[in-house]
Amino acid sequence: MMQRMGMNMNAVEDVQQVVIKTGSKEIVIEGPEVAILEVQGQKIFQVTGGKITEKALERKAVAISEEDARLVADQTGKSLEEAKKALEESGGDLAKAILLLQSRI
Repeated sequence: MMQRMGMNMNAVEDVQQVVIKTGSKEIVIEGPEVAILEVQGQKIFQVTGGKITEKALERKAVAISEEDARLVADQTGKSLEEAKKALEESGGDLAKAILLLQSRI
């Protein structure tokens, strides 16, 4: 019946570990069961069971150049100090830092 609806489900054999990384943490699932459900060309991964551990990721220090800080400050009308903080928060990404400052009122 699932195949008639365009659905297909298969188990992934011998999975030892699944790792999910976010910007701030890492979730590790040891010994899970994993299934792949394919629906209309889209794959959905189902992870169940296993031992779950979470750990916070360390933020690496980013070298912020004076030139980058000036560019962000000029583009946003914010102070040089605010621009440096936004660059640190965005991991040195100029576009993200500009958007971050523009979104703040």
